[in-house]
Amino acid sequence: MAEGAVGLSTGLSYPPGVYASTEELIELCKTVVECGGIYVTHVRYDLGDGIFDGFREAVAIGARSGCPVHISHYCARIGLRRQAAKMLQFIDEARASGVDLTFDAYPWEAGSTTLHSVVPLWAHHDGPYKLLERLKSKRARTEMRSEATRLIESKGGMVISAVKTERNKWCEGLTVAAIADRLNKDPWDVICDLLVEEELEVAYYSFGGNMDDVKIIMTHPAHMFITDGLRIGGMPNPRTFGTYPKILGQFVRDEKILTMEQAIRKMTSFPAQRFGLADRGILWDGMKADIVIFNPATVSCVATFANPKRLPLGIEYVFVNGKMVVEKGKHTGALPGEPLAMKGYVGNQYR
Repeated sequence: MAEGAVGLSTGLSYPPGVYASTEELIELCKTVVECGGIYVTHVRYDLGDGIFDGFREAVAIGARSGCPVHISHYCARIGLRRQAAKMLQFIDEARASGVDLTFDAYPWEAGSTTLHSVVPLWAHHDGPYKLLERLKSKRARTEMRSEATRLIESKGGMVISAVKTERNKWCEGLTVAAIADRLNKDPWDVICDLLVEEELEVAYYSFGGNMDDVKIIMTHPAHMFITDGLRIGGMPNPRTFGTYPKILGQFVRDEKILTMEQAIRKMTSFPAQRFGLADRGILWDGMKADIVIFNPATVSCVATFANPKRLPLGIEYVFVNGKMVVEKGKHTGALPGEPLAMKGYVGNQYR
């Protein structure tokens, strides 16, 4: 924190974060709040009822530590579909109870993550090398199979988006089921073999959300936008290339779910203020000149799941730290970005 970290983040559905107890996180967050930071969490999706209990844990950590809490990609997963109003009621009740709570969500029905996340947690014990050994073992695969199959089925059609080697590039853009049919293999064996051959470096996306829920969730004043994108592989989720143009074009201009001012705040000043980036997020004297110039009549996402790397329309110029990086829709090759940190550490408080 003294070196500029904005707070503590956890991925509680993934090793090694999954091994942290609620009590441990509360104690850590007590130090975070002393330093003026924030707790950001990808909650445990398998905790308790598998629906709201992961979110309840995040709120409890904030309540008991006094630390501000931010929930990452607060989306209507399977089990929460058509319950967006209930999800927002949960946020409102937590905030009314005194917890400083915000959240983000991406405007897509598909989520992305690493393929090894579908392997049962016990198989991850002792680290990635032991996991690879277990994936190579027929006996261990058999022990994992029933638990892994339930996880896979709960995610719907899993599309491989990224692999490490050229050998398996042909898998990118195909579902696990399609790959299994082509290889005449069981889907679980396809996953295990891919993870072994690619040394765990495989990503996928799957359709678990609902756009009607997404549109309701994004209207909440404590919400901000996120891409949650993985800029790897040949067939990434199109949110990596198209999230913000989709918001400005579809949700602001075409569907009028948000005003232009609301949407821009959720992309810029709100996240900058929430995470202590005091010199960014608004156009003002003395601030960093991070500027996007777009045509509100034409800005559009043209990236699709079939063709995910298409650049957006209607974004004419982009400046980063005052340097032009996009000119007339073309990247200039300039890379003027820099690592960001909270500024002004004084004693045990950030100012």
